[in-house]
Amino acid sequence: MEKTTLLKKREDMARQPLENCHGGTGALDWIVVLDHNDLKDRGLNFVHDDILPPGVSIGAHKHTKDEEYYYIVSGKGTMTLDQDRFEVTEGDMTAVYPGGVHGLENTGTEDLRIIVISARVKPERDASGGK
Repeated sequence: MEKTTLLKKREDMARQPLENCHGGTGALDWIVVLDHNDLKDRGLNFVHDDILPPGVSIGAHKHTKDEEYYYIVSGKGTMTLDQDRFEVTEGDMTAVYPGGVHGLENTGTEDLRIIVISARVKPERDASGGK
């Protein structure tokens, strides 16, 4: 029978520092909420719960075959979306789609906590033009 539900307890989630994420500065606290083992044949690639201490950043990087969403749980920072920079704070949501570039820096004095959701895209939406 196909699995129709999932419960994953916090103590079962991998947690480790992630140094220089996408060429960024410092180490973020990286918690893998869901990964490919949890999400086989689903529309998501992964879900992370990340904490960026003050001064830590996720380097600007391009997405080509997926889309990624950052939900700002707490703290504040500066988000790069393509060539523009925006201040983000608790409750804000950002998205990058195939072909887009994004990055994030904690510019505040407290931890910046984000939920990162990576989703697959249909081949016809792939930025490389492939089907």
